[in-house]
Amino acid sequence: MPALLAFDSSAAHCAAVLVRDDAIAETRFQAMERGQAEALMPILTDLLRGAGLGWNGIDAFGVGIGPGNFTGTRIAVAAARGLALATGRPALGISMFDILRHAEEEVPDPVLTCLPAPRGQVYAELRPGDGSTQTFTFDGDEPILPRDLPDGTVILGHRAEDLALRLGGTGRPRHIADLPRSLGREAMRRFGGGPPFSRPAPLYARAADAAPPREMPPPIVP
Repeated sequence: MPALLAFDSSAAHCAAVLVRDDAIAETRFQAMERGQAEALMPILTDLLRGAGLGWNGIDAFGVGIGPGNFTGTRIAVAAARGLALATGRPALGISMFDILRHAEEEVPDPVLTCLPAPRGQVYAELRPGDGSTQTFTFDGDEPILPRDLPDGTVILGHRAEDLALRLGGTGRPRHIADLPRSLGREAMRRFGGGPPFSRPAPLYARAADAAPPREMPPPIVP
């Protein structure tokens, strides 16, 4: 497999992974509440330097598209698009839902994949088994979904067992223990024959509610 560089800043962190020869070669993870815009590119540069590669040695870029922090997600997506444009290499978007679903054995549809969101909310992706996908947010303490869950639905991830008691279905707790490696494995799956990918774009499971920034946000390359 060619060299693949994937990274994410959709929450309070910057995470990066380099995949070479079907294996994870280098990882970086730095927790941070803010400052991802200033930290991301130096982290990627350090990772490549450690592997003895330059930007032109990368064959494709992967980027976490959320759902997560509005500004942090846009920072990483803008970086991936810019790198793809500058190097002429493809970029693929990787959702946190996919990373969680494939962190261990894959759960067949129908499945409701759940991730923690601010203020007790839950980001959710429902795959009902008919080929469609629906993404939304709900209150974890008073869960009201936009549709009934199909029979046999597995609720996967954040608060899975509690939500299964409230909504029906089977709860299967799961979390992402090592984000850089999980990101790398999902990037390998996608790049190595998984679903086709298009230009990455932020995945918003709810309307942005961030306060207006003091500085202009990073532009999304058209």
